[in-house]
Amino acid sequence: MGDQNTPLTISTARHLLRRTGFGADPKRVADLENVTRGAAVDEILDFEPTRFRPGGRDIEDVHNNWIKYMVRVRHPLQEKLVLFWHDHFATSDQTVADPLLMRNQNRLFRRNCKGNFKTLVRSVNLDPAMMQFLDTVRNRKEQPNENYARELQELFTLGVLDLNGNPNYAQEDIVQIARAFSGWDYDRNSLEPWFRSSRHDYEADYPARGPKVIYTTFGQFGAGGSAFDANGEGEAEIDTVIDIIFEHRDSSNQNTVARHIARKLIEYFAHPSPSTAFVDAVIADSDFDTNFEIQPLLRAIFVHDDFYLSAATPGLGTKKSFKWPVDYVVGTLRQLKMKLKSKYQYLAGGEYDNVRDHLSDMGQVLLEPPSVFGWDWEEAWASSQAMLARFVFARDIGMARESGSAALRPLKLIDRSLTDPAQIVDAVTELLGVKDDLSTAARQALIDYLGPGPIQWTDDAPNGWDTRNEKIHGLFTLVLQSPYYQLH
Repeated sequence: MGDQNTPLTISTARHLLRRTGFGADPKRVADLENVTRGAAVDEILDFEPTRFRPGGRDIEDVHNNWIKYMVRVRHPLQEKLVLFWHDHFATSDQTVADPLLMRNQNRLFRRNCKGNFKTLVRSVNLDPAMMQFLDTVRNRKEQPNENYARELQELFTLGVLDLNGNPNYAQEDIVQIARAFSGWDYDRNSLEPWFRSSRHDYEADYPARGPKVIYTTFGQFGAGGSAFDANGEGEAEIDTVIDIIFEHRDSSNQNTVARHIARKLIEYFAHPSPSTAFVDAVIADSDFDTNFEIQPLLRAIFVHDDFYLSAATPGLGTKKSFKWPVDYVVGTLRQLKMKLKSKYQYLAGGEYDNVRDHLSDMGQVLLEPPSVFGWDWEEAWASSQAMLARFVFARDIGMARESGSAALRPLKLIDRSLTDPAQIVDAVTELLGVKDDLSTAARQALIDYLGPGPIQWTDDAPNGWDTRNEKIHGLFTLVLQSPYYQLH
């Protein structure tokens, strides 16, 4: 059994960096060898969220500028968290139709990425992009709109079912919470939230709708439930609703929000289907069920033994996680020290496609998730079409032969004195973080691809330029296309 005092190995250090960022730089991996899990995690978590907001007048520019920032950001965990919250509170510009609102929401997630979860939920309640996306701005007293009330519980805080498979709320809870959010809008000039009392559902106006009470059946509040007008009707109701939701307890009498969010963060950062014991342990270690602070919860996850289960070599029964398309693309660019070109952020090789097109083919266009449920994870990323798109991206990386940082530059990435095919394969797979995962047969196949040595691939060797551009670049492409590189 390990804990925060357990020293990292090369393998576990690589896993920690890869899961909390995009790729793992070999030098950084070496620096963390023998450093304790706790010390390494504290360093990774030690950043002040920036105020960055991706620029652009149209959503394509906003998308590309966010990707550009991910490639160069100093603290990649920040962007890994923004990506998580973007999926968790999924909001699409296809409905919002306002890039400025999407840009502001992106910054909201960044500023709150590792802060207090209750504060984040309250901010999202009144975020103009979300208010447009889930119809809060169209929630009127005459017929309260249930969209936000439903997703607030189903997706953002409680989940439909608890970890025992029992319901967390009833349809009546959705109906009642919708009443609390009626009348909220935002000023179209200042973008500040605006409560319009004349559009709010007051109990005296609609006595037939009953008292403003929720969770009379679920949540361990007793048969009387909990009143969300306890602090007064009107503006105060939505904050009271959030206070009640964060007190909700599941059929095991555990805090429902804490379990729902901890489990989802584990699934994102570690592996799918974590044990309930793992979920409860990180909550207990961080007191997330009382303080709802995200940073201590993340620390508890990253030092726990179960977090490192997916660091094991792939094999039958090994817990692994499939890389998200954004992780695949951004991680590759950071690992190879490459940049995309121009405001269109295109890859300077092969089809010269921009990064948005590459990601669209892989099934993930940022700022346009497919639904309020966000993206499907894991196996959903591995359709035949999506895998072909990854292979095309890897091919285009291998064909990026322009000058400067837009090009794949093996001479700057691996030891140029290597000429032995096996040593070259080891250097490339080490750089890309899959050396320990390769089967013997897979490693030999890559060696056979290079052919008999010595491999003369530097500029001062006869045909060195041709060999480098054909064989060495091809080797990088093959590794990027390998099943090992698709997994965490």
